[in-house]
Amino acid sequence: MSGEGTIAAIATGLTDSGIGIIRISGENALSVGNSLFRTPSGKAALINVQSRLMQYGYAVNENDEIIDEVMAVVMRSPKSYTGEDTVEIQCHGGVLVMRKILEASLNFGARLAQPGEFTKRAFLNGRLDLARAEAVMDIISSRSEYALSSSVSQLRGKLSEKVKSLRKNLIYEIAYIESALDDPEHISLDGYGERLSENIDSLILQIKKLLSTVNDGKFIREGIDTVILGKPNVGKSSLLNYLIGEDRAIVTEIAGTTRDVLTEHVTLDGIGLNLVDTAGIRDTEDTVEKIGVDRAKQYAQNADLILYVVDISQALDDRDRDIIPLMRDKNVIVLLNKNDLETVVSEEDIYRLFEEFYPERKKPVCIRISLKDESGVDIFRNVVKEMFFHGEMMTNAEIIITNERHAEAFREAYDSLCNVKKSIENGMPEDFYSIDLMSAYSSLGRITGEEVGDDLANEIFSKFCMGK
Repeated sequence: MSGEGTIAAIATGLTDSGIGIIRISGENALSVGNSLFRTPSGKAALINVQSRLMQYGYAVNENDEIIDEVMAVVMRSPKSYTGEDTVEIQCHGGVLVMRKILEASLNFGARLAQPGEFTKRAFLNGRLDLARAEAVMDIISSRSEYALSSSVSQLRGKLSEKVKSLRKNLIYEIAYIESALDDPEHISLDGYGERLSENIDSLILQIKKLLSTVNDGKFIREGIDTVILGKPNVGKSSLLNYLIGEDRAIVTEIAGTTRDVLTEHVTLDGIGLNLVDTAGIRDTEDTVEKIGVDRAKQYAQNADLILYVVDISQALDDRDRDIIPLMRDKNVIVLLNKNDLETVVSEEDIYRLFEEFYPERKKPVCIRISLKDESGVDIFRNVVKEMFFHGEMMTNAEIIITNERHAEAFREAYDSLCNVKKSIENGMPEDFYSIDLMSAYSSLGRITGEEVGDDLANEIFSKFCMGK
């Protein structure tokens, strides 16, 4: 058992809601809960209550005054989230009520939990490894279906199982080398380098496959930074409003209505887009609008995807030529808007315009749309999938690396295994293999927390919410 004292916190959002939960965990959790809870007959009845059985009653303060009508449940060690004795009080979800019950639990001997301390105790008590513990927070912060699916997969232990399998393979080779060096009369290393080389090739291939998912993982977890560019009055703000399903941006026929950037997050078919609607790109004497145009250019530089909106009922002009240079080396979808009107701009016109600036790049994707009758807009969802995920999204059976800390550990393990391969090719002594094999083993151990120091663990859990 690990952890100092008995901790308590509000486990639900600190806002008015239907139900609020106060969680208490630690060696004296049952005593604190027993002092806090009363049955309808006025008895303190949590010490000997059956584990995981809901009890109806009242929460009381240190003066035995009723705070609220509640349900209470006891989860005894080790079969609880933290691995410790745990009590949860479910009350009405008013902020004042939750705070009063929390205050009473502190007066009865608990202390206020630090951010992430419940999950940290689950990690320290062996209920969760570090990768699964981090998945808890990822689930809470998931902003798309694919991010949630990936986090649930990690919480179920698929990444951890993979890491354990790789480490088991490595520790076998390390033990074999050490045993052979200690007892050369009985354990031979003849031909070992060739056999080890084949095993290393397999391990390198497995880690390389995992690292190939890092970019997908970033987009799944954080969303695709998407900037909407175009001249004034081409339909940029109308596009933003359509995608988010509400009138977030002001839409008028007056050029320069959008004078600053507007940001929104939207999920389309499980894909998260961090949308940025920008001021129309043009030369202007208006100081505020000019700042907005400059910001639009800055956002374009950092975008993962640019949605270039073109009014195809109006001819292309020099303002379009001012916008095209902002899209160098970017993923670009050209939305040919106002397709319901008589058009004067074609896909070929767009291709020629891009070729004028970037003759070496492939043609941008062009989609004809009409925001007025909402035609064609859905097509670009599939285009985004193809552009960023090669048309295939992950299944529950796949492991996607969404955490940069994990990615860095895999990179270090990969480099160490490549060093082993070089040592074998160069005919180095076997103890050289052992050094890099151990380095790879340690790097992978950081993912699950078996090779992690207190400082890193504290930093990771400090990012969690208070009641988790």
